[in-house]
Amino acid sequence: MEPSVLIMGGSGQVGAETAALLRRWHPELPLTIAGRDLGRAQRVADELGGANAVTIDVGRDGLGLQRTDGYAAVVAAVWDSHLNGLRYAQDRGLPYVSISNGLVDIGPEVAAAGLRAGAAPILLASHWYAGVVVLAVLGLAREFDRLDTIEVSGVLDEQDSGGPAAVADIARLMAATSAGPVRRDGVFEWVSGPDAQVEITSVDGAVLPGQIVPILDVPSLALATGAPNVRLAFAIGESAGRRRGGPASAEIRIDLEGVDRAGAPLRTSRYLLHPEGQRPLTALGVALGVERLLGLRGDPVPPGLHTPEALIDPGYAAERMAEIGATFTGAHGGH
Repeated sequence: MEPSVLIMGGSGQVGAETAALLRRWHPELPLTIAGRDLGRAQRVADELGGANAVTIDVGRDGLGLQRTDGYAAVVAAVWDSHLNGLRYAQDRGLPYVSISNGLVDIGPEVAAAGLRAGAAPILLASHWYAGVVVLAVLGLAREFDRLDTIEVSGVLDEQDSGGPAAVADIARLMAATSAGPVRRDGVFEWVSGPDAQVEITSVDGAVLPGQIVPILDVPSLALATGAPNVRLAFAIGESAGRRRGGPASAEIRIDLEGVDRAGAPLRTSRYLLHPEGQRPLTALGVALGVERLLGLRGDPVPPGLHTPEALIDPGYAAERMAEIGATFTGAHGGH
């Protein structure tokens, strides 16, 4: 039997959407929907076709799986709290993707990856929307010869916090610290209190109180672009979509400053928008990572620790964003 992609938390919102994208892109790719509730997982598998369902226990060695082989990759679409999913992948040399560790709690995962650096390719994708925001910024950054400042801000609708697992992730990460990282004049530092408070302008002009947050996008963007000033913040409140009477929408504002190819000053401001909220964008980030790790697009990925921007082409990511209904629009003050 052809190996399948084991999606931990595959019956959750992001896991199920990731599976649906992979099925659409690669109809013959076998998928295994893994969750605590076999009935729920089986329903997702039945809807997909070409998929099966299993129960897992993230707290048990080997994930409590009866079948111990026959997998092509392990996707942690739910918090791998004991790192048993990572260990399972390393023991079998399988690609592994994780999305639930914030900047303040990636330490154990990074140490586990470093301890067995040659065991398996590991995609550390605990970025905003599993790396989609980073890829969107890098796509826009291609207009620049030099980037001096990157400021990313967004609105997380209070009614769009995801399922129970996603809510627990947010609570865990926010409990770890109220400080956030920035890069200022080339130096990475943490800011807290009033220094971490910012105002965020929604796409419809509404202004919400926001905060700089501890997320991997800051070091990823800073190191990928060389920009000496990088900041990322978000507000929790009512999104523009809901203010219009529709469902909660996703909105991320990207402000870039630097110089163009001719050496002239250049500034650009764009919004990345999705009318259905964060789920489609996060699932897209995971699916892009899985596709790349499996060698379904691009060269084989060697063992070691990887980030989305190291593996995925921003132009290709932009095409996939458009396919799922995401759009870019200009912001006031941009060009």
